[in-house]
Amino acid sequence: MASSLSLAEIKKRLTAFARQFRDAANEQQQASIFWTRFYECYGIRAESATIYEQAVHKLSGGRGRIDSFIPGKLIVEHKSRGKNLEVAYEQAQEYFTALPEAERPRYIITSDFAHIHLYDLKEKKHVQCVLSQLPQKASWFKFLLEGEDAAITEETPINRNAAYAISKLHEALLRANFKGRNLEIFLTRLLFCLFADDTSIFGENGIFRRLVEHTQQDGTDLGAKLAELFDVLNQPEAERQRNLDDTLAAFAYVNGSLFSERTRIPAFDSGLRDLLMTCITLDWSEISPAIFGAMFQGVLEEHDTDARRQATRRELGAHYTSERNILRVINPLFMEDLRAEFEAARRSKPRLQALYDKLPNLTFFDPACGCGNFLVIAYRELRRLENEVIAELFNVGRGRGLLDVATLCRVKVSQFYGIEIDEAAAHIARVALWITDHQQNLEAAKRFGNTRATVPLVDSPHIVCGNALQLDWTSVIDAGRCNFVFGNPPFVGKQYQTEAQKADMQHVASAAKNFGLLDYVTGWYFKAVNYISGSQIQVAFVSTNSITQGEQVAVLWGYLLRNRIVINFAHRTFDWSNEGKGVAAVHCVIVGFGQIERTRKVIYDYKSGLDKEPIATAAEQINPYLLDAVWVVIEGRRTPICNVQSMAFGSMPNDGGHLLMDDAEKSALVRACPSAAAWIRKFIGGDEYINGISRWCLWLVDIAPNTLRSMPEVYERVEKVKAVRLKSKRPTTQGLAATPTLFGEIRQPKSAYLAYPEVSSERREYVPIGFMPADVIASNKIYTLQDATHYDFGVLTSSTHMAWMRTVCGRLESRYQYSAGIVYNNFPWPQSPSKAQAKAIEDAAKDVLKARAKFPKSTLADLYDALSMPPELQKAHHQVDKAVDAAYGYKGSKDDASRVAFLFKLYQQYTSFLPGGLKLKSRKGKKAAR
Repeated sequence: MASSLSLAEIKKRLTAFARQFRDAANEQQQASIFWTRFYECYGIRAESATIYEQAVHKLSGGRGRIDSFIPGKLIVEHKSRGKNLEVAYEQAQEYFTALPEAERPRYIITSDFAHIHLYDLKEKKHVQCVLSQLPQKASWFKFLLEGEDAAITEETPINRNAAYAISKLHEALLRANFKGRNLEIFLTRLLFCLFADDTSIFGENGIFRRLVEHTQQDGTDLGAKLAELFDVLNQPEAERQRNLDDTLAAFAYVNGSLFSERTRIPAFDSGLRDLLMTCITLDWSEISPAIFGAMFQGVLEEHDTDARRQATRRELGAHYTSERNILRVINPLFMEDLRAEFEAARRSKPRLQALYDKLPNLTFFDPACGCGNFLVIAYRELRRLENEVIAELFNVGRGRGLLDVATLCRVKVSQFYGIEIDEAAAHIARVALWITDHQQNLEAAKRFGNTRATVPLVDSPHIVCGNALQLDWTSVIDAGRCNFVFGNPPFVGKQYQTEAQKADMQHVASAAKNFGLLDYVTGWYFKAVNYISGSQIQVAFVSTNSITQGEQVAVLWGYLLRNRIVINFAHRTFDWSNEGKGVAAVHCVIVGFGQIERTRKVIYDYKSGLDKEPIATAAEQINPYLLDAVWVVIEGRRTPICNVQSMAFGSMPNDGGHLLMDDAEKSALVRACPSAAAWIRKFIGGDEYINGISRWCLWLVDIAPNTLRSMPEVYERVEKVKAVRLKSKRPTTQGLAATPTLFGEIRQPKSAYLAYPEVSSERREYVPIGFMPADVIASNKIYTLQDATHYDFGVLTSSTHMAWMRTVCGRLESRYQYSAGIVYNNFPWPQSPSKAQAKAIEDAAKDVLKARAKFPKSTLADLYDALSMPPELQKAHHQVDKAVDAAYGYKGSKDDASRVAFLFKLYQQYTSFLPGGLKLKSRKGKKAAR
């Protein structure tokens, strides 16, 4: 099918291919030849393996044609330039389903000439690039070669191999007691030299390697030689000693303060020298800028004494924020607009000139920059766009060349600003940007034939070492000069904050009521709001999704709203995962905001199972829950906004476990003291209720003193309860020692009640709820609704209430954490349903209970599992949903976002009549065309 080609040859062919089709735009006229030439880059003769315009009978009954098809391997769906590639992907998926199973491919490619998206259906991965980047992404398409079936990946072997090699050297230096700032500076300089030696920065490749190779095998002279080299790299050629050794004189002047500070150099032995030689033998020229700074950070951390944590840190992914996730921030914040501006200006020299002049005047600020990953990717993307503008503006490839591209490449690292609290990371961020600058200079050279010089380092990024929540941001870059603020501030929950971090929050967020409820990441939101006040600056931060859920919403977003903030784009909850093994993902959101309202707003929702890539949807207004809905913030309330039963917590034992028992403990107690059976009650929390776990409690309300004293085994348990409470540091708990026979808090319903678990798995479509008799004691992990009816049960188990709960509740890790104050008391019930509508809900609710009863040995966890839920139970719930929708008069879509948008309008309507009700209305900022 394909001839044997080296990757270097494929890259060479793809470079020519990208130039040939840089102006292609029309699908009908050019798509066929586009893919023919693409396949030829991999040595594939199109007529031997590919099929163009393959006819397919779609499952919907119609007919379609696949643009290009390799049976069992690839579907290509092509569109004209600028068309929606999400639509193209959906079309390709439809063709995939319609194909015979034996012909269904592993890969899908969609393209509009300018952009190429590749989907690996087996590995559930999605990567994308622009046409000019194809040579750098040649390995993505190696599956086209005979026998090649590798998964697509953003990570090249050099990234992982380099990390391991440097990590081993780092650990060996630590063992030799070379550490601290000296180690940090030495490694950053060393890493720069490794990269520079393979990319001509020093003037000639391999001269650093030769310098090290010519040292003694035992390493005794290596430290001195490196110290001498670092001094030379800090000296301009004209100022160097005339009789300097030729080996050292050959190195180009670097400058940029990288080698200016005088620090100690480690003493080497043969083992350390061997480890350094292992690093040198790797090819550093292809190191990914997406991982470069993060790799440094992982290397520089001193390892924990815990072996398991050591193993985790050694994984490359432990510090790797993937390029895909960084692009999710910078693309909608500024790159999509800039690329659209370029496409619109392609045939207009004045507009191209205006964009060309605009790019070097934009400024970018990451106030939590770490090792500079976000700045690195932003700089790279801006340089690549500038290359496109230069090529178009100066007619490159159309008979006219460039005399001096060094003066035409005007985007510089000095346009990038950052704050980082760790001095080593701040130093690394500067180095990473310099290295990325050189990579982009090499890219420009490949494209235009020459480029600007990388060294001496004339321009420097502005990375300030400091506490971003205590530092005045205008001291880094004046707000009047800043265009975009973005980054990934630290994720620290309120309960895990150090005293210093709590002081930071006091400093920046004290103007907001109940700011102590907020996660640490919100501090950057408060600082940003003050920084951008009265400006056109646009901001985008990655944050834990907790800031758009539960009690934090009213605290944070109420304050932001009062400061005229509008949300212009948002990524709803997704896994901010890295590429390391065994590294847990964090559930995150991305929020793009400012005081200027864009005319086009976008919500990215992660509904697709394919590597959880988002579906982009235009929005009229984005509220703090990241929905296209009216701007409301749900505050905790003591009473419901509707005329319904009050919901309460169950009872809290606060007993040290001495009033509670499992089956074995209960049996043992009854055997030893038969009269105790009269005082034992069934006991349920959320876990017991959902998973059918049997637990019991001593319920000694109203027990007579003589009765208690007649049961020594029970009496002993009560003594232990008292002892536990007396040992508590909390005065309230100490006071409860006076009544050790009773639960710490008693809120047991006096009649049958509806049980609603506080915590439930996010994987369930419905939270399992149900009726309980009054003699079953509900713990504080269950919410209770006394005297609830089947109508109450139906509404509260409906998809409408579930959508509301999923949107406004808090989370425990990723699990739903229900609450009376936030979820139930603010829930807008149907307004005056008719008797027939109410009865329909009641009847459907009874059918749910009947469907459950058919499986008496199955737990609620079994019944509500996504795969094992019985069809009759599913059907019964769907009938509940239908009846509840009718009671609301709701006729919209069945997805959560549509339901909750409807409910938010009802909430606004209901609360506008309540005394003291929240009356915040959306304050739209000034309009800004996009």
